[in-house]
Amino acid sequence: MGRANNQAASKNKHTLPQTPKNLKIEPENVNDEFSLELAEHRVIKAKQDE
Repeated sequence: MGRANNQAASKNKHTLPQTPKNLKIEPENVNDEFSLELAEHRVIKAKQDE
């Protein structure tokens, strides 16, 4: 019953989507990016709590 479907596996199953070069973060800038995101999150959270 389950084998009668005849559906083939996806050809893209083992590939990952690629990130455009302009959206990549340099390894030495990752900590700065995280700190900016956390700061933004704190501001948004503070506005919601008011």
